[in-house]
Amino acid sequence: MSTAKHDPPRQTVDLLDPPFWDAYDPNFPDSDGRPMADNQTQYKWMVTIAEGLDDLFRERPDVLVACDLLWYFDRSDARRCIAPDVFVAFGRPKAPRHSYKEWLEGHAPQVVFEIHSPSNREGVMRRKLRTYDERGVEEYYYYFPEGESGRFDGWLRGPNGLEPIATTDGWASPRLGVTFETPPEDDALVLRRPDGEAFQHVQDIMKDRRAMRRLARIERRRRKEADRRAEVLERRADDADRRAREERDRALDADLRARDADRRAREERERAEAERERAERLAAMLRAMGHEPD
Repeated sequence: MSTAKHDPPRQTVDLLDPPFWDAYDPNFPDSDGRPMADNQTQYKWMVTIAEGLDDLFRERPDVLVACDLLWYFDRSDARRCIAPDVFVAFGRPKAPRHSYKEWLEGHAPQVVFEIHSPSNREGVMRRKLRTYDERGVEEYYYYFPEGESGRFDGWLRGPNGLEPIATTDGWASPRLGVTFETPPEDDALVLRRPDGEAFQHVQDIMKDRRAMRRLARIERRRRKEADRRAEVLERRADDADRRAREERDRALDADLRARDADRRAREERERAEAERERAERLAAMLRAMGHEPD
């Protein structure tokens, strides 16, 4: 099966040209009068896939990701249009537009997603597949999120047009670089970016953000408590150092006083000894003079 990519010629519509492709044309309305989605499940998956792809290609100004945007492919007949749940057009600017007019954009979107809804009966889906095949879509994916199977089907352009992908579990989109997983123990489809990170529902993203904010608050409280304990320990250490210095000063003062006492005692002993020696000399002189000292 061929997986060759069909890149549109960039010179067909220069991304720097004035946005004539976005000019409003009342002959080609913005809406077909139908709701964006038939139910919450379909809506959730449309938004999840569109937002995930838009984020994946956020650094690519030449990749348009659209959700439920009318795609006109016959400039002479406004009835010939279709609104894929999600489509990706490489080589087109991601600026908002009223609709996708193929004759102005220069080519058809390369990748299309459809999410099952009650209005997508078998005949409708066959017509959609035929339309996408005729318009030259390279990859077409159809997800049935409800029911026991959680079926995910895919078609890839080959020599004979869009051909079924035999196994979609673990399939990597040649255009998107996204890998699709359909775990048997879980009905939900998993789309993984090239780095392995899974697409998330908006509710899950918000839940994760709330959890992260809660963890951040807990971490801030922990840091504040750790800072408070560190301050207490620092104050205690400062108090201990102060007491140690005071104790050393008191010990030094006691040592100085003891030394001073020893000095005074030594001086007293020396004076007493000097007095005794003088008294003995005086007594000796008196005896030499014939006087007996008292």
